[in-house]
Amino acid sequence: MGQVLRCVSPIDGEVFAEREALGLEAARAKIDAMRAAQAAWAARPLDERVRLVMAGVAAVGAMNDEVVPELARMMGRPVRYGGEFRGFDERASHMAAIAAEALADIEVGEDAVFTRYIRRVPQGVVLVVAPWNYPYMTAINTVAPALIAGNVVVLKHATQTLLVGERMARAFHEAGVPAEVFDNVFLGHDTTATLIAGRAFDFVNFTGSVGGGQAMERAAAGTFTGVATELGGKDPGYVMEDADLDAAVETLIDGAMFNSGQCCCGIERIYVHESLFDAFVEKAVAIVKGYKLGNPLDPETSIGPMANVRFAKEVRAQIDEALAMGATAHIETFPEDDGAAYLTPQILTNVTHEMRVMRDESFGPVVGIMAVKDDEEAIRLMNDSAFGLTASLWTRDIDRAQAVGDRIETGTVFMNRADYLDPGLCWTGCKNTGRGGGLSVIGYHNLTRPKSYHLKKVTK
Repeated sequence: MGQVLRCVSPIDGEVFAEREALGLEAARAKIDAMRAAQAAWAARPLDERVRLVMAGVAAVGAMNDEVVPELARMMGRPVRYGGEFRGFDERASHMAAIAAEALADIEVGEDAVFTRYIRRVPQGVVLVVAPWNYPYMTAINTVAPALIAGNVVVLKHATQTLLVGERMARAFHEAGVPAEVFDNVFLGHDTTATLIAGRAFDFVNFTGSVGGGQAMERAAAGTFTGVATELGGKDPGYVMEDADLDAAVETLIDGAMFNSGQCCCGIERIYVHESLFDAFVEKAVAIVKGYKLGNPLDPETSIGPMANVRFAKEVRAQIDEALAMGATAHIETFPEDDGAAYLTPQILTNVTHEMRVMRDESFGPVVGIMAVKDDEEAIRLMNDSAFGLTASLWTRDIDRAQAVGDRIETGTVFMNRADYLDPGLCWTGCKNTGRGGGLSVIGYHNLTRPKSYHLKKVTK
């Protein structure tokens, strides 16, 4: 037996699922077969590809009663939240709806002598490396538009959510998408890197850690294979003096704590105008004290364990370091906190940017809150980060939000909301968050390449 991939459940620390990884030659053979099928898939009418992809999406939805507890067992999200199908369907549906316009030829001009246009053609074989924190929604961001655009797609999922790719592939195959067009693979890191370095893929979309993104870029170095990365975040919220305080507290704290803080665009630091600071903290603490930490299979649980003990260990380390440097913790340890995957959600004040909890990605249920005196101080602090995914601004003045937003180093500017991915907008980042753009018309542009046609007519 070769390498075995194991999903350890955060509920009880037991192995929930395991699969044998493909060896290098078996993986190459599978990918070669998919490459051979790509031209025929791209030659199908666009509306047929759209219909098959959306049938696959619906087939995933039909599995939701099985998917929700399975996700709880694999990565700890409470069943009370019902899974990811709503966002999964929303994103795929939007990309299906805009496909004809987004993939249409760009007409440059036609006269008596020349016809000129730019066509969007598929990249070819697309590798999607998906993360565990929102395993269905992050995967469909690329899977749906890549298939609709005429690519074939190889899906490699995180070991923590080992069964997601397998379930997606089964649903799509049952809906009529050929296995040679879209399939799940179980691969080890070394095999994945070797395949990328050997130009097995024409485009790689990776969502995960900064280190993982760097590994993808190193593997692709010199191959000219396109690599899109969506990596870490340290997303800020800024509450201005004219904000709707109750709405700001409710949304930002939910953005910080939902999914045990394991959200790509979760709120990890909050800056509050000094006139609202005490009231904001008081309301935030009251919300978090009302959470119920526990087994995610219990419908009463509102915050489950972190997906892995090592993730919780990093969050605890950041909190302990901050407390040693003078931070104040506002939440007493919950009785269910076991010192392992079950972690008390925490709010910290008296924090500074000298502390890792305000600089490094936490990716857990902790948020630091600082008072600021004006927009200038808030902008400086929001930009004092190695990451740039989203920023959430709270004010009644849209012009002010736009002016502040123009100065923030980020991929998305929210006003009076947070922690949401709108499929009509480009999902992108800057700095250590990576590069690339998913969803929207730009998502289609990245999953295709431009091909120019300059056709001279015979006039004699």
